[in-house]
Amino acid sequence: MEDQAEKLREMMRQKKEGAELGSAKSREGKRARIITITSGKGGVGKSNVSVNMALAYARLGKKVVVMDADLGLANVNVMLNMIPKWNLYHVIRKQKTMREILVETEYGISIVAGASGFSKIANLTEDERQNFIDELDTLSNADIIIIDTAAGVSSNVLDFVAAADDVVIITTPEPTAITDAYGIIKIIATEIDSLNMGLKLVVNRVHSVAEAKKVADRMTNIAGQFLNLKVDYLGFIYDDPVVSQAVLRQRPFMVADPKCKASLCVQHIVGRMEKSDYKESGGFSGMMKRIFRGGE
Repeated sequence: MEDQAEKLREMMRQKKEGAELGSAKSREGKRARIITITSGKGGVGKSNVSVNMALAYARLGKKVVVMDADLGLANVNVMLNMIPKWNLYHVIRKQKTMREILVETEYGISIVAGASGFSKIANLTEDERQNFIDELDTLSNADIIIIDTAAGVSSNVLDFVAAADDVVIITTPEPTAITDAYGIIKIIATEIDSLNMGLKLVVNRVHSVAEAKKVADRMTNIAGQFLNLKVDYLGFIYDDPVVSQAVLRQRPFMVADPKCKASLCVQHIVGRMEKSDYKESGGFSGMMKRIFRGGE
């Protein structure tokens, strides 16, 4: 066990030194900002928000990758009316590289399709884990990496949360969604050893500013009072009929109607993200430390 841990530490040290050297030469020490988008329950619009936030970032001139990290029911590609031939499963099994499965879309963003049917990263063999680390690092030339997780609080979700510079939690005003969103905040607070990322809240499908503020105040106050955790209210997205119409047409609502209420809300949210300071987390290496520890 100790030998395995020592090998892991040495591997991470070598990768960090190599990444820092490459970064200094190519991007002056900068790396991708990793934004993990998650939710306590399904059906709150998490994937929709992920894709449309990516488009808003792209309109600011950013190079954006959306990684569908739902390893059970991947759907980002479905929302974009795309059927990628390869996905994360093929990378995990060393059948394809990350660059080979990275798909450019007509909207100016790239996607990594999720590995539907693959249950748990922590079950990978040592060789598969090493390969996965190497492949994830190839995404670091992007400006923004948006990770769309599965709903709920599985170990996979926590792994991708631990990798993030920012974690955006999506809820709706429904009582069950609020309860489940608080649940995932609580688990993040108790299960992740060092919270270096910024926790942020977006309230989706609201009918008024007052409704959104009521939900946000309740969530942020409870997290502060009972978990001693700061959760920033990032903004809200209106319950806009354009959104459901766009989903049916398998087109992002930012493309279907860039000036609709929902699109303007997402642009505002990304604008606030751009203005917010963030501390770089351990990134994908941090995520891998959690995965490896879980696999020991």
